[in-house]
Amino acid sequence: MTAVLDRPTPNTIAERGKRVVWRALRSFAYSQLIGLFIVAFTGQTLWITLVHSGCIGMLCWLFIDFGRVPAAAWKHRHASPDTPEAQSQWPGWPLMFGVIVIGSLLAFTLGSVLAEWITGLPTKGYVRANLRDTVVIAIGSLVPALVMTYWFYSRETIAAQEAAVQTAQRQAAEHQLKLLESQLEPHMLFNTLANLRVLIGVDPPRAQAMLDQLIAFLRATLNATRTSQHALSAEFARLSDYLALMKIRMGERLQYEFDLPADLATLPVPALLLQPLVENCIKHGLEPKVAGGRIRIGAQRDGHALVLRVRDTGIGLTGVAGDGTRFGLVQVRERLATLYGERATLTLVGADDADGGALATIRLPLST
Repeated sequence: MTAVLDRPTPNTIAERGKRVVWRALRSFAYSQLIGLFIVAFTGQTLWITLVHSGCIGMLCWLFIDFGRVPAAAWKHRHASPDTPEAQSQWPGWPLMFGVIVIGSLLAFTLGSVLAEWITGLPTKGYVRANLRDTVVIAIGSLVPALVMTYWFYSRETIAAQEAAVQTAQRQAAEHQLKLLESQLEPHMLFNTLANLRVLIGVDPPRAQAMLDQLIAFLRATLNATRTSQHALSAEFARLSDYLALMKIRMGERLQYEFDLPADLATLPVPALLLQPLVENCIKHGLEPKVAGGRIRIGAQRDGHALVLRVRDTGIGLTGVAGDGTRFGLVQVRERLATLYGERATLTLVGADDADGGALATIRLPLST
């Protein structure tokens, strides 16, 4: 004998119907369990007891669960339509207790009549029983209804709270992600404009070429900044645009190459994820080195992980904060933590070969 509260509001009539059917089946199953307990402790006839328990239990669910909705509507009748109170289908315990009492009494009375009609055997019910039996019957009807209503209320409240927490966490993560992405554009743009300002004074033709490349780069990057993810091939294309822009300023001191396997090109990755790492390679690795160097950007599959590497042959980690205190590394780590939690990592180490430099490695959960 149960009163089951609604789960989060369904989006379609079909979903609502499925939930009603599920609640009815679950209530019937519980009523049969109660009937089995009665048989076990009293020795009553099995099928007669199950029929009575099923009829009473289903009517109890019907009266209580459907009585709750108009009671909640009356309780929140003065609430604004767009508030959580107006959308709530819980009337509060005082009203709910009244619904349970009335519903249980009606369910037992009518359920007994229905079971008597099905089995052909008379029962006492409220009308035929004496005062003592009536009290016992009333308590026997109310206690299971109250216990099950409280259990389902607690369960559905916890589920609703968890859903609300997940929604809040998702919204907070989205807002944080947008904030972090908004930090990226000014950082890159200010660096480029500062370099352009220097070139205007020393090499106007190169400054003009750089400005043209910057315009093309910003136009191509605009779409990437409007989405949280894009294909890995698009990520590499944006890096190619950026490095072409930087090559105008650095000339032959900057060389770069890409290694993108064809089977990984369509995998979704966070937009402009590698951009800060490439900027760090130039600013902290290649620019301080007189001869410049090379940047190599690659991707590979490692089991269920996507591994992205950005390697430069600059001065290495000398004088560079390897613990991730610089803007680029902090920005990437925060985005990874926001999107993937502990499933994604970023490491920065010094290269261990003769070319020197630094190697940044990102591991992401492999998605399709």
